[in-house]
Amino acid sequence: MAPSSFDLVLLDAFGTLVAMDPPAPVLRAELAAAGHHFDEQAVQRALDLEIAHYRARMHIGRDRAGLDGLRAECGQVLADALGPGAPPAPEATRMLVASLRFRLHDDALGAMDALEARGVRLGVVSNWDCALPDHLAALGVAHRFVVIAVSAPVGAAKPDPAIFLHATTRAGVDPRRVLHVGDRRVEDYQGARDAGLQALLLDRTGAAAGPDVITTLADIPAIIGR
Repeated sequence: MAPSSFDLVLLDAFGTLVAMDPPAPVLRAELAAAGHHFDEQAVQRALDLEIAHYRARMHIGRDRAGLDGLRAECGQVLADALGPGAPPAPEATRMLVASLRFRLHDDALGAMDALEARGVRLGVVSNWDCALPDHLAALGVAHRFVVIAVSAPVGAAKPDPAIFLHATTRAGVDPRRVLHVGDRRVEDYQGARDAGLQALLLDRTGAAAGPDVITTLADIPAIIGR
C-alpha cells in the first residue's frame, strides 16, 4: 500500500481491536460454584457447540429483545451439550454471559492514540450482535469512534460490501478515502476492497505475507503516511 492520507480508519472488533479471555475456565468455575461439576474438556466441547450456534444465529441479535432471545438459545445449546448434571437453560444462559470477559488487544490504544494525534477519525465495522457498543463503552473506547457498524442491527455481515458502505455513509466520507483493518482475509480484507475501500490484513502470528499485511496495529500510522 502506497503511503496516502485517509479520512477514516475502520477497525474490525473481535480479533483486531477486542480480545476475549478463554471462557471455558471461567464457565467451569461458575458451574462448579453452583454445584455442577464438569471437566474442562466437557465445558470446552459444549462451548464450541454454543459458539457455532451463536455465529449462525447472530443476525437475530439486532435489538435488545432479539439479543435476549439469542442468548436464551445459546444457553439452551450449552445446557444440552453439557448433558446430565447441567443447570437449567436460564441459569446456563446467565453463567455463559458471565464467562465472556472482553479486553482490548495490547496494541489497540497506542495505535488509536497515534491515529487520532494525526487527525484521523476512527470507526468500527464488525460482525457482532447489538451489544457491541456496550462492550466498547465498558472498555472505555466507544466515544472514540465516529461510527460503529454492527452486522446484526445493520442487516448485513462482512464480507458483504453493504456493511462497509453503511459505515462510510454514516461517517459522511468517500469509501476511496477509507482504510479498513481486520484479521480475516475474506471478511475484512476482501470485503473492504470489494466495497471500494483500501484494506490491511492484520496477522499477529506473522504467518501471512504481502504488501497489505501487518503484524500489529502499531504499524498503521506509518503506513498511511499522515
